[in-house]
Amino acid sequence: MLQANQSTCALFVGTWVRDDTYPMYQSPECPIIDSEFNCQMNGRPDSDYLKYRWQPLNCQLPRFNGLEFLVKMKGKTVMFVGDSLGLNQWESLICMIHAAAPRTRTHMTRGDPLSTFKFLDYGISVSFYRAPYLVDIDVVHGKRVLKLEDISGNGKSWLNADVLSFNTGHWWSHEGSLQGWDYMESMGTYYQDMDRLVALEKGLRTWANWVDNNIDRSKTRVFFQSISPTHYNPSEWSAGSTSSTAKNCYGETAPMSGTTYPGAYPDQMRVVDAVIRDMHSPAYLLDITMLSELRKDGHPSIYSGDLNPKQKANPDRSADCSHWCLPGLPDTWNQLLYTALFY
Repeated sequence: MLQANQSTCALFVGTWVRDDTYPMYQSPECPIIDSEFNCQMNGRPDSDYLKYRWQPLNCQLPRFNGLEFLVKMKGKTVMFVGDSLGLNQWESLICMIHAAAPRTRTHMTRGDPLSTFKFLDYGISVSFYRAPYLVDIDVVHGKRVLKLEDISGNGKSWLNADVLSFNTGHWWSHEGSLQGWDYMESMGTYYQDMDRLVALEKGLRTWANWVDNNIDRSKTRVFFQSISPTHYNPSEWSAGSTSSTAKNCYGETAPMSGTTYPGAYPDQMRVVDAVIRDMHSPAYLLDITMLSELRKDGHPSIYSGDLNPKQKANPDRSADCSHWCLPGLPDTWNQLLYTALFY
């Protein structure tokens, strides 16, 4: 079996194959899954979506080994920084490690912005730092100001991690009541709005400069998780979509076949690619976008913990086709992270 030698292996190009040895853990056994990701507990009737393994085209992905992770990362700190997709991945990694060493002593503190899960017998901390834009938000005269050139407030909490995995994207396009800021500030000027891709690029360049100037890359591995796709538009994945029956990911129970997704590739990825290429010491791009696009079946849909019966009866309006079920797709993201770290 050819293990993933990354110079010859295109880790992020491949297909989903059925594998009945998955999932790697069961949700009741994991100490940390939030209800919004716990699809089985919330009554999702199908379970085939748990039985798929990512198969890169020209190599075999090493199976995640939680004990090896604990031994190799002994005494170290892993930190996910970003939005709720980072939270999704943080909880997944803890579940995967915990399943391999269920009797090891643990300790958890949950806070905002920082939550930490410790595997005490190995001295390992796995943290999540909530910063949906990465750059800072300050409150000025009661208004939330997104500071496109300032990241120092958040960044001081990231300095000592041994592995840093960043993500951002979804919050940059939110509008109306979902928008996370009242004004954007760039170069001393306040804006009520601007082109969201321009804003994303400004924020990401601030992040990239901060990483280049503040992180000792001989000690810290830096990853950037690419844009996680949503599945709200069935015409993207089924050419002859009977849009009268489906309006989003609700009812989807199997991945797309093949290696490419027929829908649009996220515009934000052009920005991410350009910024990372320009870094003095580029972050490792964990390019989960295409492989995740194929997983229209992996979202909580209406099996997300905060829905009432009336909302569940109306999936057109209330299905979550943005986050991912646990167990589920983020386990593969962590398998890829594991491969990048150790192989």
